Amino acid sequence: MSTQALKTDVEQTLGGITSPRHGSDLMSAGMVRDITVDAAGVVTFTFVLTREDPGSLARQARKAVEGVAGVTAVKMNVVDSADGGQAAVRPSGRPAAQPAPPAPPTADEMPALGKVLAISSGKGGVGKSTVSANLAAALARDGHRVGLMDADIYGPNIPRMFGLSDKPEVQGGKIQPLEAHGVKLMSLGFIVERDAPAIWRGPIIMKIIGQFLRDVAWGELDYFLVDLPPGTGDAQLSLTQIVRLHGAIIVTTPQEMAVGDSLRGAKMFERVGIAVVGIVENMSYFVCPHCHEHSEIFLAGGGSRLAAELGVPLLGQIPLQAGMAERADRGEPIVVGEPDSPAGVALRELARTVITRTAGLVPALPITAPR
Repeated sequence: MSTQALKTDVEQTLGGITSPRHGSDLMSAGMVRDITVDAAGVVTFTFVLTREDPGSLARQARKAVEGVAGVTAVKMNVVDSADGGQAAVRPSGRPAAQPAPPAPPTADEMPALGKVLAISSGKGGVGKSTVSANLAAALARDGHRVGLMDADIYGPNIPRMFGLSDKPEVQGGKIQPLEAHGVKLMSLGFIVERDAPAIWRGPIIMKIIGQFLRDVAWGELDYFLVDLPPGTGDAQLSLTQIVRLHGAIIVTTPQEMAVGDSLRGAKMFERVGIAVVGIVENMSYFVCPHCHEHSEIFLAGGGSRLAAELGVPLLGQIPLQAGMAERADRGEPIVVGEPDSPAGVALRELARTVITRTAGLVPALPITAPR
């Protein structure tokens, strides 16, 4: 089959899907753009999504194209457009005035999720996702019902850390989370192609986080951890506006550069009324596997100083450990593969400390966007 014939089949397939917002098919509504088909049968296209469109529409389009005979792979780039990509124009030819932005949503309390905890850091490279994955696995090993949502939209690493790459199924209108090591998981990494860049603005990020919270069949949980991207951007604010958090855990490394950025991250949560449960200092020291001597690779005490400045506890100090990265790359958290190693012991102790420190926490009151 020629690429042009395959492109025609793809267009006809997408033309059979109706946009609820427009009342017409996706092609006529202009929601699908830039369709290309290469000689290997790989289809690439742009999908325009707005706040008014159901998030399932993009998944429906992808699934439909994947079912076209001759298509070997689908690469879909979802972009945000406040008006569906078609600017309203007045008779004078000038763009119409934009409507006032809607008020921010009120955060919901979701009791079925149990304790909802954000895992955050002020900068990348401090091992936040490693801490999140191992904390979730350690809680599950202790018999708790645990969910882990990968909200790191720009660098979703949780699928690799749990050794999963399958796409989640949809049953009864709900996305079914994948599960590994006793932890229920959802990540953008399960949905988009591995090499697809996430070039998205705030509204799309908020839609994705909202969908992961409300449209995933999490079931009844004891702990729900959210692995956030570094910094203090749209993902962090969106989370606080969608669900009432019980608290935030800040991950840092000992050196002052990381501590300073983590301080700003912690202050963001305080500003929107979210309690900081405590600080986790990752890469605190190195334990020699031969002589068992402790060596401080970075400056010592950064996590303790940060905790003291914020008036919160230092929840744990996690050592560097040889082989930990290799285990993460093959989907085996250290608390599962080597639970009695120095890092395994420290992370299991962290889980017990988090249980104790969050036992009496109640969800934060609803907030609006900070002014």
